[in-house]
Amino acid sequence: MSRMWRASGLNWSATLTDQVRSIAKVTTAVAKGDLTQKVEILAEGEMLTLKQTVNSMVDQLGAFASEVTRVALEVGTQGILGGQARVEGAQGTWADLTRNVNKMASNLTDQVRSISDVTKAVARGDLGKVITVDVQGEMLDLKVTVNSMVSQLSTLANEVTRVSLEVGTEGILGGQAYVPDVQGMWKVLTDNVNLMAMNLTNQVRSIAEVTKAVAAGDLTKKIQVDVRGEIMELKETVNGMTESLSHFAAEVTRVAREV
Repeated sequence: MSRMWRASGLNWSATLTDQVRSIAKVTTAVAKGDLTQKVEILAEGEMLTLKQTVNSMVDQLGAFASEVTRVALEVGTQGILGGQARVEGAQGTWADLTRNVNKMASNLTDQVRSISDVTKAVARGDLGKVITVDVQGEMLDLKVTVNSMVSQLSTLANEVTRVSLEVGTEGILGGQAYVPDVQGMWKVLTDNVNLMAMNLTNQVRSIAEVTKAVAAGDLTKKIQVDVRGEIMELKETVNGMTESLSHFAAEVTRVAREV
C-alpha cells in the first residue's frame, strides 16, 4: 500500500511540476513579447482554471497588440486615417490602453484632416477657412503657423486687390499695399505690386502735368520720368507733340509779328 501511495504521490508531483513549468514557459514568453505560446498541458480543477486564464490573457494581449499595431501602421506609416482598435472583451488596463490608442488616432485624424481642409482651400483660392480643431504641443505650433499663413495671404490678397482696383479701375493713384510682418516671397510680391503702382502713378502724373500745361498754353514742359514699352512710346509722342506745338506757336508768332 505504501508503495502505491508513494507512486501516486510521485506521479501527482510530476504532473504538478509539468503544469507549473508549462504555465511558467508561457508567462515567460509573454514577458519577452512572444504571444504565440499557449499552455497545452492537460490540467484539472484550479490548474485548469489557471490554464484557461493564462491562455485567455495571451489571446487578449495578442488581439490588443495586433490591433494597436494595425492602427499605428495605418495612421503613422500608411497615412490611412480614421482607424480604430477593436479588442473584444478588453477590461481594466487593456480597455484603458485601447481607449487611449483610439483617442490618439481619432485626435490625429481630426487634426490632420482639419489642416488638410484648410490647405486645400488655400490652394483653391479660398482664404476664408482656418484650423479650429483643439490641439496642443507641436500640433498647436503647426495650427498657429498655418492660420498665420492664411491670415497673411488674405491680407496680401486684399491689399493687392485694393491697390489694383484703385490704380487700374478707379483711377486713384498713389495707393500702396500694406501687409504687416510680411516676409520672403510675399514681401517680394508686395514690393513689386507697390513698385508697379508707384511707377504707374509717377508716369500718369507726369503725363497729366505736361498735357495740362499744354492745355494751359505752356509748351515748355516735357515728360522726364523714366519709362519703358508702350508708356515710352506715349512719352515720346507727347513730348514730340509738345515740341511740334512749340515750333508751330513760335512760327505763328514770328509771322504775326512780321506782318
